[in-house]
Amino acid sequence: MDALSETLRVVRLVGAIFINARFTAPWCYQSPSADTAAPLLEPGAERVVIFHLITEGDCSVELGNEPPVHLSAGDVVVFPQGHAHRMASQPGLPPATGGRLDQVLARRPRQLVYGGGGSTTRLVCGYLACDARLAGLLLAGLPALVRVNVRGSNAGIWLEASVRYALAEARSPRPGGAGVLAKLAEVLFIEVLRLYMNEQSEGRTGWLAGVGDRIVGPALNAMHSRPAHAWTLEGLAHDAGTSRSVLAERFQHLVGSSPMQYLTQWRMLLAANLLCRSNAPLARIAEDVGYQTDTAFSRAFRRAYGSPPAAWRRSRLTRNHVP
Repeated sequence: MDALSETLRVVRLVGAIFINARFTAPWCYQSPSADTAAPLLEPGAERVVIFHLITEGDCSVELGNEPPVHLSAGDVVVFPQGHAHRMASQPGLPPATGGRLDQVLARRPRQLVYGGGGSTTRLVCGYLACDARLAGLLLAGLPALVRVNVRGSNAGIWLEASVRYALAEARSPRPGGAGVLAKLAEVLFIEVLRLYMNEQSEGRTGWLAGVGDRIVGPALNAMHSRPAHAWTLEGLAHDAGTSRSVLAERFQHLVGSSPMQYLTQWRMLLAANLLCRSNAPLARIAEDVGYQTDTAFSRAFRRAYGSPPAAWRRSRLTRNHVP
């Protein structure tokens, strides 16, 4: 299994679509930073990534002092670092004033309809919540704004049609509509990552660039497929079909760490996931992530998370059960 699939398989992601909008020109919508919206969107989430899917018409997105980016139907725009941004029928318009964010998000997906009666733009706003370390892994090296068009892939066309269907279902009396939207938000986000990987230009760095690299990718796949294996740099280089020095240099350049440092990081992320989602004893978890003794595992986990695994597990359980 490839590194991206394995990462998404083992780590819990939570997605949702929270706004279904129909805007008519002229219009402008100010989206808050992810840190501001996170407590309202997904209380307790360590990291929230916001995205928008344009389903009809076109618009522009403005991010800080950067030049406006034009978006058209089928485009998905993601903000990996969670910046506040402005969506508008044309650049330079003042944002509309409306209700407080908590009131807007009180019912999800919220139907928004406003504008000046001109050309129509429809869009949906969604988010993905995940562990901060996972977000750091997946999103490392990405620009502040990522745009892909899903209409260029069969999966994207299906997803767009499914989102429209699920939004209609969410307004019906039949149960389960919100659950369908949540799963579609997750799948849409994953498809965006996959499309972005395929469209990457030369010179980009980060974890996704590493996954798609002909040298680093096989090494990542090997570590993610068999995290408990006693990997060495030589063994990883053999799997990647290259020398140790070439792998080490290329890995450091793209991923930002050595292969062995990355292996420890991945093992700790796996361990944290197992501690949260299972009742397995520490000795079993240590063995599953490649440590022969509880002592070595506890030492590595404490360096990564600041507390021993048993104490960290108790603190997570306590936090998750606070009414």
